Amino acid sequence: MLNISNNQLNKRVSLEGYASYKKIFISKYNTLFNRFLGAFFIVFLIVLLLPWTQNVNGNGFLTTLTPDQRPQTIQSQIPGKLEKWFVREGDFVKKGDTILFISEIKNEYQDPRLVERTNEQRDAKSRSVLSYQEKIKQLKNQVGALSNEGQLKLSQAENKLKQARFKVTSDTEDFKAAQTNIDIAARQFERDSTLQAEGLKAMTDVEEKRLKLQETQAKLIGQENKLLASKNEVINAQIEINRISAEYVEKIAKARSDRFTAESSQAEAEGEVSKLENISANYSIRNSLLYITAPQNGFINKAIMGGIGETFKEGEKLVGIMPANYDLAVETFVEPIDLPLMHLGEDVRIQFDGWPAIFFSGWPNASFGTYAGKVVAIETFISSNGKFRILIAPDTDETPWPPNIRVGSGAYTIALLEDVPIWYEMWRQLNGFPPNYYKPDVKEAKTVQK
Repeated sequence: MLNISNNQLNKRVSLEGYASYKKIFISKYNTLFNRFLGAFFIVFLIVLLLPWTQNVNGNGFLTTLTPDQRPQTIQSQIPGKLEKWFVREGDFVKKGDTILFISEIKNEYQDPRLVERTNEQRDAKSRSVLSYQEKIKQLKNQVGALSNEGQLKLSQAENKLKQARFKVTSDTEDFKAAQTNIDIAARQFERDSTLQAEGLKAMTDVEEKRLKLQETQAKLIGQENKLLASKNEVINAQIEINRISAEYVEKIAKARSDRFTAESSQAEAEGEVSKLENISANYSIRNSLLYITAPQNGFINKAIMGGIGETFKEGEKLVGIMPANYDLAVETFVEPIDLPLMHLGEDVRIQFDGWPAIFFSGWPNASFGTYAGKVVAIETFISSNGKFRILIAPDTDETPWPPNIRVGSGAYTIALLEDVPIWYEMWRQLNGFPPNYYKPDVKEAKTVQK
């Protein structure tokens, strides 16, 4: 009964004598229930005051701490055809061990003596370089010989010029002497002619003087001819000097031109030799690429291309390998709203897939089967899944991670933040607020970065 009527029956009629009244209003269970509610309320208040560790959860998987320790695929740098496998899946290989042999599929590389023939072409060009060097040497000697010969020829011509000039000087003096002699002969002839007219000289004397005058005149003409001939010899000697200079300049220029041509041909031959050496080295390296070798110690995971005779392009994946030595880490992802809470050196609890664990979110110290880690890297750009990537390494001060976990298996991570009362955490969750923002110890963060 709700007792909402104005004419209430319990105020006019006593109900204490009825059995139902005793069971409802005077029952001992009512007292116990009231005590239970009071105790529950007190316990609830105490629980609200208990500490609670705030955390940020994330799902990830096991990976390696450094990129060179992660599973990788081996590609071929050249296109080819599978010829022979030297390993099986699951085999352990050391660095440099041969995994696979391939063959060429391009026509220009299929000659089995390609490197040998290229080296022969290189050697032939090298010999032509030596020939050009010898030719240049001989042309240098020829230029020197022509220079010396030209100097000697010029010295000889200059000596002839000096002799001609000396002869001109001598003939000039003789010509002057002949002029003096003709003057003397003329005066003697005039004087004897005058004396003969006066009867003092005989006609024979006059005729002798005339004859001597004529002879002197003839000598003068001859001496003048000699002088002109000597001057012509001087001119001829000068012309000869110019001719010799021009001749040897032309010869030396031609020899130098031949030398420069030989040097140009030598440089061209040396360039071809260098090009052939480069081609030969490339062919040798290409031949070494026919054997696919292990880049590091590890286990063969999977043969991506397995059939003999299959062809492939350069850069195509052939086989997968897992490094033998690696340092485990966990790669997890957090929401963008939780990213400001992540810091280097942050403590993280990890639960591995397939590894039994009992975990209490707010009391990590009371959990079992989880392992400790620390944040060592935080991605600065969002991933394709809309979250930020976090890399977690094992905490060396805590229990080591299980030895049987493998790279690629799943992991559930819980980043531990501040300790707050439970009532605060419930209030935060109901309002949808993020966990408390705080900064970790600076010294600890620097230590982890190092």
